[in-house]
Amino acid sequence: MPTTLDKVVYTARAHTTGGREGTSRSDDGLLDVKLTPPKAMGGAGTATNPEQLFASGYSACFMGAMKHVAGMKKIAVPADAAIDAEVDIGPIPQGFGIAVRMTIHLPGMDRAVAEDLVNTAHQVCPYSNATRGNIPVTLTVA
Repeated sequence: MPTTLDKVVYTARAHTTGGREGTSRSDDGLLDVKLTPPKAMGGAGTATNPEQLFASGYSACFMGAMKHVAGMKKIAVPADAAIDAEVDIGPIPQGFGIAVRMTIHLPGMDRAVAEDLVNTAHQVCPYSNATRGNIPVTLTVA
């Protein structure tokens, strides 16, 4: 059963035309992108695509979740922390699906502490909560 928000603290708005061969613009104009399918999907590959945007959004959100959890645990996320996100797309019986792999780099952090941080962030992150049970998500501490 879907969870409902206790309250809305922010609403992102975007206007998209043309689908995978179009444009998408946020209501504040800060995001204004041309979209084309990647060459691997028969497109020109000359602009961004929804999977790149999802990889960027999920990894940025996950980093934010790690920082939130780290603050609660009174530990520091390394200043040079990084996430390499990959989003695959391919056919599934009812159409198309995606899968996510993220490699999380937490240089200098004890491995057990890093893995606990990542696992706890995965419970907190809105993208993780939205995708859990719907698509494969693999998280690896590098």
